[in-house]
Amino acid sequence: MTFIDFKKLLLDAEITLPKLSKLIKVSEKNLQAYKKKGEVPNTIAVIASCFAQMNKHDVDYYSIINALELKAKTKKGAGFSKKDDKDSSSK
Repeated sequence: MTFIDFKKLLLDAEITLPKLSKLIKVSEKNLQAYKKKGEVPNTIAVIASCFAQMNKHDVDYYSIINALELKAKTKKGAGFSKKDDKDSSSK
């Protein structure tokens, strides 16, 4: 699915990209990156399409998704981290 078609589905679903990001716990930056690529992955396309259809039939998809209690993924590995207790106790 093209990014333009994806954005049209978001309009049909009456949801903005930032709100979609928060709802499905995917960073807005990641969703915006699909704009450069020109297309969105199948899973994101399916989500947008389902939300558009649910909205068309007056189904409250916000409640359904919030009930899943999705968790945002966090990056592991590289980056700054707090010093271990061992480091501070050895000084």
